[in-house]
Amino acid sequence: MKKAETIMEILAAYDLTHSYRDAAELVGCAPNTVARYVQAREAGGLRATPVQRTQLIDAFREKIEEWVEASHGRIRADVAQRKLEAMGYSGSERTTRRAVAEAKATYRVGHRRLFRPWLPEPGLWFQWDYADGPLIHGRKTWLWCAWLAWSRFRVVLPIRDKTLPTVIACIDVTLRRFGGVPTYGLSDNEKTLTLDHIARIAVRHPMMVEVGRYYGITLASCVPADPQSKGGSEATVRISSADLVPTDANLLPSYSSFAELRTGCDAWCERVNARPHKATRCPPVERLAQERERLHPLPAEPFTAAFGVTRGVGENVPVIQFEGGEYSVPNTYCGQDVWVRLQDDEIIIVHVGREGTHEIARWEPTVPGNPATIRLTSVRHPRVRSTARRGHELRTKLRSWLWGQALGNG
Repeated sequence: MKKAETIMEILAAYDLTHSYRDAAELVGCAPNTVARYVQAREAGGLRATPVQRTQLIDAFREKIEEWVEASHGRIRADVAQRKLEAMGYSGSERTTRRAVAEAKATYRVGHRRLFRPWLPEPGLWFQWDYADGPLIHGRKTWLWCAWLAWSRFRVVLPIRDKTLPTVIACIDVTLRRFGGVPTYGLSDNEKTLTLDHIARIAVRHPMMVEVGRYYGITLASCVPADPQSKGGSEATVRISSADLVPTDANLLPSYSSFAELRTGCDAWCERVNARPHKATRCPPVERLAQERERLHPLPAEPFTAAFGVTRGVGENVPVIQFEGGEYSVPNTYCGQDVWVRLQDDEIIIVHVGREGTHEIARWEPTVPGNPATIRLTSVRHPRVRSTARRGHELRTKLRSWLWGQALGNG
């Protein structure tokens, strides 16, 4: 079938020469082609669509449509060819591919997913998701990307892992940046949120149920493998990855430390939330001030699991073990449970007691098998010493006692 421009050129050439052969030479086609289009114009049947001819596949088109419907548009043409050959089809595989493609196109038209503009209610929804962060000293990181639906306020936090204590800590930090608690929180079906699906009903993680009860928020998960159901956080993932992860496109330098990445994320959030959003034509930070009137109050203290994982302090030696390293705490906490987490290349140890929550020690991470640490700060107890220092003092006293015994016996 010729294109519309070519057909017009053929007819113009015939009107000029009134000869099928001469018009064919001018246009570069066969004289029969010129005669066909001229006769079609004279009969009033000139058309730009090809004439449908009978094919061997016509008798099997209903069966192909049935297979496409049963497979939800996923059947392959080679599979359909083998099935048709068993039913007596003798046509080529090329014809089968065309028939299957036409059936799939028709199926998609009738089963296309429809999207409508979402009009969120103030104080109702916030969403979160994860993005791949940059490598820092060869160690992988992630970006926690949260989004408050009505105000379009975004929060991006760098994290080293996606364990349950880290997720709870990110939820607490995000809610405190929001200045309140919305009614619902929506995310993927990560094991930290949804353990399983039974009869299409999501089974929540027991700890996350406690987190929801503590903050007064209902934590929900979207349909599995359906990112369209939380498009706001997906957009935050896309733009934060493009702006914060060093690539050849943005020419960002690599991060020298995790603290530098955290500073970059904070600066990015301030910049994005201060500029007008293309949908609302208003900066998200201004709309957040209005949405805070609809948010629920926050608890004064974070959920205890947000402090990390629990570790028991030794009864005799005030030392805890965390990720293969040993870290000392004040003597007054012997035999008690403390919370420990890794944040900004620091080991932070917290105690939760009757007097409240307070930090009791902070150390640089050590390597497994080496208890020697460098004390950064000692928040409430300035006489905290590392286990290496204590061991050195004990060995010195023991050598002095043995030397004295030897001199006395001599």
